[in-house]
Amino acid sequence: MSSRRLEGKVAIITGASRGIGRVIALRLADEGAKIVVAAKSEVERPNLPGSIHTVAAEIEARGGEVLPLRVDVREADEIQAMVARAVEHFGRLDILINNAGALWWMDVADTPIARFDLMHQINVRASFIASQAALPHLERAGGGHIIVCSPPVILDKMGGKTGYLISKYGMTMLAHGLAEEVRDRNIAINALWPVTLIESQATINFRIGGPAQWRKADILADAALELVTTPPAELSGEALLDEDFLRTRGFTDFTRYRCDPEHEPPRLIPGGVPKVGRAPT
Repeated sequence: MSSRRLEGKVAIITGASRGIGRVIALRLADEGAKIVVAAKSEVERPNLPGSIHTVAAEIEARGGEVLPLRVDVREADEIQAMVARAVEHFGRLDILINNAGALWWMDVADTPIARFDLMHQINVRASFIASQAALPHLERAGGGHIIVCSPPVILDKMGGKTGYLISKYGMTMLAHGLAEEVRDRNIAINALWPVTLIESQATINFRIGGPAQWRKADILADAALELVTTPPAELSGEALLDEDFLRTRGFTDFTRYRCDPEHEPPRLIPGGVPKVGRAPT
């Protein structure tokens, strides 16, 4: 009998050609999940290393099963086809991780409307469409998990990032609302977010911090694994922070996630974020 925690499960990860999505895909594959590597990049570029095919090759080299799919998450029909193709190929769907994202950390005055629209297309709209498409397949599998990569709603952290956080908080509202809609179907939906900056192509290309301020994406991969192996009814609807959640699962040594071994990255989000309770009926 396999000791791998996701043996036989099928997971779609969007934005999985590099960065956080790639590391999550590898982590779940190592635990036995069959992986759909979904992203737009089919070919590597100098400022965008990695592609759906390079990540698929990594998973196959580790003995995993994988389906690379080229998906532009701005297009509803491509998202819906992604889910349908995953189920056609693997026969089921158990996990959806909405990781694809667009970033723009600027004031409202310096945010072009085209950039604002792009963030909403890729962040909240794509997550909504993918989650909607996944629901009947998760239910058919007897339950499952959806994760959106977005933060708890903390209103004093919006300055200079307003357009971006509107789109990210929309994803968090999706988690809170959809969790209530499917609570009786054994399907969990959660938001998951880091408490520090994470080393990724976004932080590198936008020059947000440096190694002393970054943690490795492995912390989010470990948190995602712990979350998708938690019974759906236990935490559904909560917006979770990676370190705080991992501490509840017995993790104590966070030095392993440092990008610079000599520096502990500063925490950007305070602990003790209040849970969102169920609305009174």
